[in-house]
Amino acid sequence: MKTVALLLTLAQGGARVVSTGNLSSTQADAVEYLRARGVEVIGAATTDEGVHAEHLREVLAARPHLLLDNGGDLFVRYLAEPYPGLLGGTEETTSGRMRLRPLAARLGVPVLVINDSPIKQFAENRHAVGQSVLESYIRITNQMTNGRRVAVFGYGACGKGVAANFRNAYASVAVVDVDPVARLEASLDGFPVPSRDDALRTADIVITVTGAESVITGEDLEFLKDGAVLMNAGHFPREIAVDQIAGSAMVAKLRRDADGIATFDLADGRSFHLLTEGHMVNLAGPRPLGNSIESMDLGFALQARSLEALARGLLGKESVVVPVPRFIDELVATSFLDVYRRS
Repeated sequence: MKTVALLLTLAQGGARVVSTGNLSSTQADAVEYLRARGVEVIGAATTDEGVHAEHLREVLAARPHLLLDNGGDLFVRYLAEPYPGLLGGTEETTSGRMRLRPLAARLGVPVLVINDSPIKQFAENRHAVGQSVLESYIRITNQMTNGRRVAVFGYGACGKGVAANFRNAYASVAVVDVDPVARLEASLDGFPVPSRDDALRTADIVITVTGAESVITGEDLEFLKDGAVLMNAGHFPREIAVDQIAGSAMVAKLRRDADGIATFDLADGRSFHLLTEGHMVNLAGPRPLGNSIESMDLGFALQARSLEALARGLLGKESVVVPVPRFIDELVATSFLDVYRRS
């Protein structure tokens, strides 16, 4: 319902809002709520990439002046069939920024990356994502974290929050990252930084939060501890190569034992569990909760103010796949500090 608040805010400001859900994490009650209030929502919840692509095509058929993207899907499809009148837009995620940056020269319109704002990084990513991933693990598995060994793959803002929240919940947390600078930071923050293979051998819980693809693949099955739990908190459901793993010769049987949990039995007698089919664990599975409303307010305020600046022509074509400008960060920070001072 957090995205609902943003879309209603934009609609109440006089914009015609045409929207569709995110792949894998759209909630049916949110769609119904928006439609009941006159917001155009195309399609329904889906995990089918082909169906999702058709929904995106229908959104762009309305020729919106501003795009509010999540993962780069809309901008990539826009480049395939460009139309006149696009003023620019925003991209929410690191995954989307990684996807769009090589296309910057072709885009030709300002695109502001919300996730590169320091406010988004520390408020929503580090604190909110970290907290919600921990909550989802407990909610889906009904297991405690105390004393369990956790391997967090990725030490960006989200990974920092995930690692800190699991450590605060009395788990023993190790960090794996391909970037030696990130590994150094994790080490100075008090986390062991073993090799990926050693981390997998000892982990009771493996969490990917990198923004990359195929972080855990079928080749890693030999390292997994019996009974290990795998889950992904990155934007795309491809950090854990689920299809490749399911097709591995080492997998003897796949069972879906509970809502949000799949169990892979291996030929050598070991088994491991995958949560929410590799989709964003804090936004999927039974009773999806997601990040706290308050933390998301900050990110959505950045979205609304960024779209306002683009609509007013305050940013030019040089601002292509760039962080939110400092003046917008300061405006949002000042507004929230004023609210806290009054409370």
